[in-house]
Amino acid sequence: MTEYLSHYSVMLKECLEAMELGSQASGSLIFADLTFGAGGHTFALSDRVSGSTVYSTDQDPDALKNGEENISRRGKEGRVILLPMNFQEFPQWCEKNQMQNKFAGILMDLGVSSHQFDKMERGFSFRADAPLDMRMNYGDNNIPTAADLLNSLSEKEIADLLFTYGEERLSRRIAAKICELRQTKKIETTGELEDICFHAYPAKDRHQKTHPATRSFQALRIAVNDELRVLENTIPKLLPYLAEGGVIAIISFHSLEDRIVKHTFK
Repeated sequence: MTEYLSHYSVMLKECLEAMELGSQASGSLIFADLTFGAGGHTFALSDRVSGSTVYSTDQDPDALKNGEENISRRGKEGRVILLPMNFQEFPQWCEKNQMQNKFAGILMDLGVSSHQFDKMERGFSFRADAPLDMRMNYGDNNIPTAADLLNSLSEKEIADLLFTYGEERLSRRIAAKICELRQTKKIETTGELEDICFHAYPAKDRHQKTHPATRSFQALRIAVNDELRVLENTIPKLLPYLAEGGVIAIISFHSLEDRIVKHTFK
């Protein structure tokens, strides 16, 4: 068993209430949790509705391994079904398995998990020096890492990436410093990128509440995992699989995700 055992599920009460599950219920309802992570939301749905089935997806090898162990430990085999996939593949899986109008509720908890963030070797955080990876599915070598992007994109492409996905106002200055360092060596670690971002900011702005590297790290993570395109394409494709009166509950953490969700449901 892994560190996934202790985990706080974000907005769990609100998600259950959104699906009208504020109290214990029963019935052969079917739910989907498209971001399994540590399984907090999935197991809460399963526990709240006796007789329910929860289909849950995740692309992270660590989450999948831990998830199967946890499903077995809790005796949830057959009631919690873990599917190894990016959630953009879920509508196709539903079509193949004839799941039209089946789901009483579909949950999406977007962004990086606390476990991915805290596992330094994954490269999501600048709290310790580690390889610049940032792939949620680190087992897929066809996905470029954050280091791959920084060492291959043009200065303009890097600046556009940082501005578009991180809303970084100093994107051009940071991109210029990245390309300057790139002339002498490859940028390979979180510490190197953090140092570039830190010194790209004016001295008076380097010790604010938000660290100078925060927006750049967010932007790279979103780009590596193609998060916004996947989200925008997936939400509309889920609608045919909701049962009458079914609910989609989406937890977003920054304005870019929030805009996509709100625009989709207008």
